[in-house]
Amino acid sequence: MSVRVRRIYEPPEPDDGLRVLVDRLWPRGLAKDAARVDEWPKDLTPSSELRTWYHGGGSYEEFRSRYEQELQAPEAAELLDRLRKSVRKGPVTLLTASKKAEESHAHVLAELLRD
Repeated sequence: MSVRVRRIYEPPEPDDGLRVLVDRLWPRGLAKDAARVDEWPKDLTPSSELRTWYHGGGSYEEFRSRYEQELQAPEAAELLDRLRKSVRKGPVTLLTASKKAEESHAHVLAELLRD
């Protein structure tokens, strides 16, 4: 199983496999055709309230815990299961505009998909 996290602003690579944008908002200044996004499951992204709290100074550990709780909602859980099935079929690249991908929801998703 191959899951990786990349910034959406990096050019697509042949080994990206399924390219999934995991941000709720479309990245600024990026044309949709240039991004080559295969899926954009918005219900899999953190809520606006959680994002605002985290970017307002919340800790990553607490953010992660709250985000994992949000992923238990039926719509999010279904999307996560569908993404797990995609990972079993081939490489999946989670795309985010976050500058610190290792401290973002994309990293949390990648770890959950690797389990």
